[in-house]
Amino acid sequence: MADEVVARRLTASGRVQGVFFRDGTQREAARLGVTGWVRNCPDGTLEAHAEGPAAAVAELVRWCREGPRHADVEELRVSEIAPQGCTRFEIR
Repeated sequence: MADEVVARRLTASGRVQGVFFRDGTQREAARLGVTGWVRNCPDGTLEAHAEGPAAAVAELVRWCREGPRHADVEELRVSEIAPQGCTRFEIR
């Protein structure tokens, strides 16, 4: 089903903080119609919750594998989770 709402938890490691990753993720999510949130973690990783149509969430995951221009994503862990009913995409 193309309109099925799915959710993914993303954890990116590498050079992912201080490179506008959160801002870029929020803009890309808005472009794709994905809701959720993104935040920097104390251990230097970046964590995001993305939910929406399966194809849009998959596209956001693809974007996060590269990130913004100055990022260097060494690893992106993706796990399937239950949607939380988010209504917008926010930076935390």
